Amino acid sequence: MKNEKWNELSPETVARLQAEFLEWYHREKRNLPWRATSDPYAIWISEIMLQQTRVETVIGYYYRFMELFPTIHDLAAADEQKLLKVWEGLGYYSRARNLKIAAQQIVDEYHGEMPKTIEEIRKLKGIGPYTAGAIASIAFGLPEPAIDGNVMRVVSRLFEIDEDIAKASSRKTFDEAMRKIISHEEPGEFNQALMDLGSRICTPTSPECAECPLQDFCLAYKDGRQEDFPVKTKKLKPKDVYYVATALENSKGEYLLQQRPASGLLASMWTFPLMEVSETEYQRLLKEWQKKTDEQLSLFVAEESELPEFFDQKVVWQKRHLGEITHIFSHLKWHVLLFYGRTEQKELEENQRFASVNAFNEYVFPKPQQKLVEQLKKNHLSDKDF
Repeated sequence: MKNEKWNELSPETVARLQAEFLEWYHREKRNLPWRATSDPYAIWISEIMLQQTRVETVIGYYYRFMELFPTIHDLAAADEQKLLKVWEGLGYYSRARNLKIAAQQIVDEYHGEMPKTIEEIRKLKGIGPYTAGAIASIAFGLPEPAIDGNVMRVVSRLFEIDEDIAKASSRKTFDEAMRKIISHEEPGEFNQALMDLGSRICTPTSPECAECPLQDFCLAYKDGRQEDFPVKTKKLKPKDVYYVATALENSKGEYLLQQRPASGLLASMWTFPLMEVSETEYQRLLKEWQKKTDEQLSLFVAEESELPEFFDQKVVWQKRHLGEITHIFSHLKWHVLLFYGRTEQKELEENQRFASVNAFNEYVFPKPQQKLVEQLKKNHLSDKDF
């Protein structure tokens, strides 16, 4: 039988929970820029940015984004590379692309005004139940739950809900519980109070129960079972993928960049040329071409080496790799080994460009590429004859 302990709360208890919780929030809430407005556009942008990203990181991005794209019309007409550039470093770039698509929907279907019903908001590209609930409650005062990981953790402890929060089917249970306790007078404030509580006090481990405004209502606290909730199955380990990256410099001191395909992971972004290799090949290169004092600056011709050949033109490689970087996506873990070479390549493919280091800020680099550039710069600085 499903646990529905929230239905055991009397109207008086619900009213007391709401009043005490909102009083705490009004006293303790964080001063964040998007909380100083009821503009649904600003709230929407902030909520999308906050997905999978720390609040402290988002603040700067939020200000820059709103300065460049102050209205829905501006976002709908945005150049994609400019949009991705201002998003650079936040990751999960499909969020930015979906923002533009949704803005175009709003311009085409709602005359540039954010729709005001939960059903219409849910139809917008990239907006799921949580974001729709946040916009509806904060911007329009609708009593709609905004259920994310923080909220599920709080509510699971509050009512000892033992359903697996990693399963989509469990969301219905949390939705029912939230609709029982959410304030109809201040739904947006109530949702934000739960977000703050989950991020600051009701944390995944070692929750600060002594500081919690919901302590008197929390069943897990009463039973000493805080650490038992939420119930969550472990994520699958990301798949390991191995690449060789090449920092190829021409006679002008420019480096070859290559744009990724228009769809798929890191779509339309720029990186050093990458070549996927087997784990065995990667480990061989990592071991055999590591830095050695007596030959660290030696150069040799590519076709005489055992390195993969990337181009028909002659490439002179430094006889060592410049180190490796790793980057974890939600489902993949990239291992990338960086090599430096000099090239005489003149002809470029449509998706290739030569650019100086000073011009890199004109290109949209994903996080792995940013790490590779830092690795390149580190080697330039450490080897004065590089």
